[in-house]
Amino acid sequence: MRIRAAVTLAALAALLGPTTTAHAADPGDTVNLPVREALSALAVADEDRTGYTRDKFRHWIDADRDGCNTRAEVLLEEAVTAPEQGARCTLTGGLWYSPYDDRWVDGPRTIDIDHRVPLAEGWDSGAKWWTAAERQAYANDLNDPRALIAVTAASNRSKADQDPATWMPPAAGNHCEYATQWVAIKTRWRLAVDPNEAAALNNSLAACPNTPIEVELAR
Repeated sequence: MRIRAAVTLAALAALLGPTTTAHAADPGDTVNLPVREALSALAVADEDRTGYTRDKFRHWIDADRDGCNTRAEVLLEEAVTAPEQGARCTLTGGLWYSPYDDRWVDGPRTIDIDHRVPLAEGWDSGAKWWTAAERQAYANDLNDPRALIAVTAASNRSKADQDPATWMPPAAGNHCEYATQWVAIKTRWRLAVDPNEAAALNNSLAACPNTPIEVELAR
């Protein structure tokens, strides 16, 4: 990871709102904080879904033009046993582990790629002010392995666009990792949290190690 600057807690509080301020750190700078402090530094704001449609986040693109779109890239990266790769990056076979529900899955057919922080949640908490290019980058973020995750279709569809105030993974053993990585992605993209979401995350993380998170700011 390219490190340009370590952002302190004092500076972070000013730069993690839904809009970028003149004194905010630049994209590419690095934030390194214990997760509870990172959560405290996020802006708290009510959410508004006005104007949201999923097609405002163009996703599953083939950014590097290697024939495999974002979904396939995540499947290939996270496979425990590699699938066979055919024409146009068609994948068959393989084995995946879904941490949300503590399940092993043979083959990619019942695997979904989850946006750790859903697209609608991103819109609600700041992405409505972004450019189309920024929303596309968010929806296809392969530069931070916490942003996208291969999980069972059942768990992904149960989650839908909910935040941690109303949904946590069915596997209780995944709760600390889930909450920590949620905060990491919100920090990376400078997204706000709503009051109920912040309270739920605080409650979850109170029972978890105060793990340091390191993220490269995406915007």
